[in-house]
Order: sequence, then C-alpha cells, then structure tokens
Amino acid sequence: MLSVVVLVVALISQTAARYTADWKSLDSRPLPSWYDQARVGIFVHWGVYSVPGFGSEWFWWHWQGQRPPDPKYVNFMLKNYPPGFTYPEFAPQFRAQFFNPREWADIFKSSGAKYVVLTAKHHEGFTNWGSPNSWNWNSVDTGPRRDLVGELGEAVRNRSIHFGLYNSLYEWFHPLYLKDKKNGFKTQEFVMHKLLPELYNMVVRYKPDLIWSDGDWEAPDIYWNSTVFLSWLYNESPVKDKVVTNDRWGAGCACKHGGYYNCEDKFTPGQVPKHKWEKCTSIDTLSWGHRKNMKLSELMDLPTIIKDLIRTVSYGGNYLLNVGPTPEGMIPPVFEERLRGLGAWLKVNGEAIYSSKPWRLQNENTTSSIWYTCKGNSVYAIMTTKPPKASVQLLEPITKATTTVTLLGNPKPLPWSPVNPNAGLTVLLPDLPSIPGMAWTLKLDNIQ
Repeated sequence: MLSVVVLVVALISQTAARYTADWKSLDSRPLPSWYDQARVGIFVHWGVYSVPGFGSEWFWWHWQGQRPPDPKYVNFMLKNYPPGFTYPEFAPQFRAQFFNPREWADIFKSSGAKYVVLTAKHHEGFTNWGSPNSWNWNSVDTGPRRDLVGELGEAVRNRSIHFGLYNSLYEWFHPLYLKDKKNGFKTQEFVMHKLLPELYNMVVRYKPDLIWSDGDWEAPDIYWNSTVFLSWLYNESPVKDKVVTNDRWGAGCACKHGGYYNCEDKFTPGQVPKHKWEKCTSIDTLSWGHRKNMKLSELMDLPTIIKDLIRTVSYGGNYLLNVGPTPEGMIPPVFEERLRGLGAWLKVNGEAIYSSKPWRLQNENTTSSIWYTCKGNSVYAIMTTKPPKASVQLLEPITKATTTVTLLGNPKPLPWSPVNPNAGLTVLLPDLPSIPGMAWTLKLDNIQ
C-alpha cells in the first residue's frame, strides 16, 4: 500500500517540481560532485543465475527465452538436471549461507573503490530484498531468506563507501510485461503495477546513492514512465540531492539522456567525451555473473585492470569493475586477489586517479604507455610499462625553471633536463619499485 501511495504522490507532485518530467529539464540537473570525484567503483552481479553458474547471467534467456534456444544451455540442463526442471527451482539453492556482508565490504574497501553497485534485480526479476511486488521471487521469501540489499548496504556505508543499486526495467518472463509487449507497449500494466511501485519502494527503503538502470532497450522511455520517475527522484525522494543515475531509461536514451553515460557495456571512447561517463567491465571477460567453469585465461589480470583504469580516467571516465559472487555468498579468491591488488596500487598512485581531470592531452603521442591526468596545479604522467633505461622522456609538458618532478611513493624530487626550449623534459628515474599492477606515476608541478 505504501508503494502505491508514494507512486500517486509522485505522479501528482511532478507538476510543481523543480525538474519537470521531460529530458530537457532532467538533463539540466548537475551531477552530484561525489561521483566524479570517486572514479573507482565495484559492480556486483549476484542472483539466481549464480546457481547454475554456466554461460552468463543470461542463463534463463538463452535456455528458454531466445528462439531457437541455445543448444549449449539445453544440453547443460539435460545432462545435469531431471526432466521438467524449471528455472525457479534454482532459487532455493541460492542460499548465500557463507555471505558475510562485513567481509565483502572489507574487500571492497581494500580495493580502493569509492562506490559499490549491487544488482537489486536483474532481468530474471528476482529481487535481492523482500520486495512486496515480487512475492515469493525474492531473497527474503526463498533462497537466502535474507535482505541482501539491506545487509550489504549497511556494511558498505559503515566503511564510508557510497552504495548504489542496479535495477532492470524489464523482466524476461513477467506475464504483465509480456502482455504489454504483445500490445506493442501501448499498455502499461507491468510499469504501473510492478516496475514503478517496486522502484519507489527500493528508493524509499534503501536510499541508494546511485541507480544503475538497465533492461530498457525494448521499449521507449514513455512506456517506462522514466521521466516521471526521475522527476520524483530528483525533486521529492529522500536522495534527491545526492543520487546519481545513468543513461539507460528507454530505447534511444543511452549516451543521450540521464545523469552520466554508460553508452554500452565496456564502452571505451577514443577521445574525451563531452559528458561524464563510466566504463563498466568485468574481471571475468565472458560473464558478469558467477561461472563455475571459468578459466584463468578468461580473466583480466591485474596489469590489464590497472591499464584499463588509467586509460578510462585519463579520458574523464569512472571505472566500474565487476565481480560475480558464488550462490553460497563467496567472492572467488581470484577476484579478491585482483581487488586487493588494485587497492595496493591505488594506495600509492591514487592521487593521480581520485578527483582527477583529463589533461589537455591524454597520452604521449610517441607512445601509448604514458597517460596523463591532472588535479589542481599538478599533472600526472602514469607509465604503464617500465622504461627500458633509467630515464623517461615526456615531450608534451611545457616546463618552467620552477618545474619539479616526483615519483608517487617517493618524496625526493627527481632530476630533469629540458628536451628543447619550448617543451619536453627528460626525467632521471630512481630504481622503480615492484608494485601491484606495475604502473608508476610521475607528478609534475609548475608546468603548462
């Protein structure tokens, strides 16, 4: 009943809102500053799909949704489960018996992440909290019988990390959605009776700092009532001043409307976008959710993660790195190792990442192994490979007589000499320490 009341209030109050329910108004909202400063986040894909742990989090769709079904998934079920076994029967096996939210939060804290985004609901429709609009298809009524969203949110925030929630707008097999889809999305029974009440409930209950919307592409934003929801979110909700949203609010909205842009999964631009953006990517290169048969060769190693982060930040983006926990509630040790290694690198080099901005050039034209960021009056040259000799040449900075160069992690100023009168310098390097990720940062002050 509460969610219905909130929905009605939202629909009525939008006319008096500061941000009206149209994209011109909504897109004019300034992005809360915490997000641009954060730079590094952790994505967590966890749900019933973690139980079969095969293929990807799209397991149900590939098995029974797409036409024709993917034979790999059909054969997997034939070999491992009895005839007639249904996808919802996986839910009781999603037990999360080893889930310790404080341990997860400690791992995320050690990674250097400033925000965490948990899948509250993926395309399968299963909610990781006791949604009143998802009876018996949620983590409180079945499976873990725990409020996974609430527990992790509390643990994460206790460690001064921002907490965000991923929510899929559509649900593959929800009967009301399928009815609306059959009607060419001219009706909105799914939106009015399932999606919006659930979204309002989620926001009021958990007060997320970020809403990562997805599953929007089959229908336009007018079907999802996206602008109505966002006008309430920005004007009336309990998180109206701090909440951040992405760009997946309807077909054609990606990279065009919303708080910041994802554009597409693993988006990697070739130049600095004009709008704040985020790269989401996964340590497991083949899946976002847990896979029982993943191989080491299919995972991003730490140097690759570090280089990907550096490139993303140099172009002004945030970096959202995904892990897929097991159905028992464990973050696989290989993922934990990657996250802790990332944090160890950021502990030394984070000054060049957090709250940084793109410099006038993103990398040295003569090499792709040196990337630039800046903050205040400092410019950072991040070397992603070890120079072959005891010096490095930077051709882009314009030096002054007062220019100083230091290596992050080493307070002593480094000797340097100009390459030519107008620009460039050669820096004499100390013995570079072996550190996780094997990337080193030079800090240049008093340059142009």
